[in-house]
Amino acid sequence: MPFGTRATTFTRPDSYRPVIPAAVLALSVVLAGCAGTAGGVRPADAARPAAGGAGAASAAASAAPGTTQARPPRTSADPRASADPGASTPPTPARLPGLGPRTLAEIPAEARQVVLVTGRDKNSSASQVVLYRRTGAGWEPGATWSAHNALKGWTDDHRAGDLRSPIGVFTLTDAGGLLADPGTKLPYDQGPAFTIGGTGFEGEPLAGSFDYVVAINYNRKPGTSPLDWTRPQGANKGGGIWLHVDHGGPAQGCVSLTKKHMRELLLALDPARHPVIVMGDAASLRR
Repeated sequence: MPFGTRATTFTRPDSYRPVIPAAVLALSVVLAGCAGTAGGVRPADAARPAAGGAGAASAAASAAPGTTQARPPRTSADPRASADPGASTPPTPARLPGLGPRTLAEIPAEARQVVLVTGRDKNSSASQVVLYRRTGAGWEPGATWSAHNALKGWTDDHRAGDLRSPIGVFTLTDAGGLLADPGTKLPYDQGPAFTIGGTGFEGEPLAGSFDYVVAINYNRKPGTSPLDWTRPQGANKGGGIWLHVDHGGPAQGCVSLTKKHMRELLLALDPARHPVIVMGDAASLRR
């Protein structure tokens, strides 16, 4: 179901020094999450303060709300397309590799797509991503993509501003971005509220980081725009954790891929396959 029109703005950490066009500003909320995480509310929520007192929403004189993009005809994409054509095809494992019994038990039985994010170690911002598709023979892997996660690595108890990505299994139901819908089967919210500027932790420009995003359902309400700031577990548990376009450095809590790979992922994810993301450092995932 398409998202409704939203008026949105962001308040981001000073370290990112974002540049937000004045036309985008309609409401003001305090947010935490990605490298300059976006968050938003519907105009009807303007008078309601952010959850946990993290910020207050106030109406502005004008707004240029994000709009739901009319979706072009669906196309299918094989995330293995970017793999080395000369490489041999690995055997299809009966179960997802690198995961221990505790992690495997958290994956819903109906899941037929798994985005597996494996961090180098608990305190590293480097990780690898593989999209697995469940078939009659087992879990068929796609290509292996390099990625970034949060600056300080991973945590089992994510808190707003801790600069660590949450470890766990989370559903993937909603997408969006500054650019037009590339043809994903996920609901897609497109608009100028996904604009970001400034620089990241290593001085790299952040512009374009939110060209494509997929919301990770950590402390958020599924079925809403990635910009929705609802935090069911409270503001202190953070939120706004996304898959988004890599800007060449660590994120605040998100996972980032190259623009090409984000587009491939958007085209591959299918709500009918109940996609989830399994994310964490390698040692934690083996539990």
